[in-house]
Amino acid sequence: MLSPENPLDEWLGRLDDLAGRSAGFFLERPIVLDVAELEIDRPQLKDLLGALAKRNVRVMGIEGGRPSHFEPGMPPAMRGGRPAPDIEVPTDKPGAATESTIVVRPEAQIVRAPASMIVREPVRSGQSVIFPEGDVTVIGSVASGAEIIAGGSVHIYGALRGRALAGSVGNPEARIFCRRLEAELLAIDGVYKTADDMAPELRGQAVQLWLDSDSIMAERLN
Repeated sequence: MLSPENPLDEWLGRLDDLAGRSAGFFLERPIVLDVAELEIDRPQLKDLLGALAKRNVRVMGIEGGRPSHFEPGMPPAMRGGRPAPDIEVPTDKPGAATESTIVVRPEAQIVRAPASMIVREPVRSGQSVIFPEGDVTVIGSVASGAEIIAGGSVHIYGALRGRALAGSVGNPEARIFCRRLEAELLAIDGVYKTADDMAPELRGQAVQLWLDSDSIMAERLN
């Protein structure tokens, strides 16, 4: 997580010093930008995101932003990343799952049904699937640097190496299912976890994840 401070030029200078001392520190690392304590408006936030992009800092989501800060094309709003505990593996199986998702993938072969979307090809690095009306199902893998953003649940019948955001329009009942968990970032209804926060015993496993209050829960799938 990065928490910028005013004046932003000086903060970016300190960031450059850090990057200079640790070459490649930010390369391909998923970053959440925390602006909760920052006095900033939308144009300034856009400029900050652009400055970070020039430094190869990949912002996966923005925490603490007001609704007026966001516009299409920006990283999604996130919440609850720090207070939420590590992913837990319960003994009892939970109930059924719900909805999810949207699209920005011109070359993908997509079959669309009411409140659901099926992506029949792997989602490659740099590609996004966004479907706020319902669930998204990917018959294949999601590469590192790719993302699935669904209004309902996310179903991935391959490896999840990128990021998956379920319940993106406010759906705490949404879930994430994947055949192989290697994700950079997971989020349900804005509550998120990065790769460093995930339980090591779940990596590489078939997993389902759901939200319990402000905690992301997980269990292996048989």
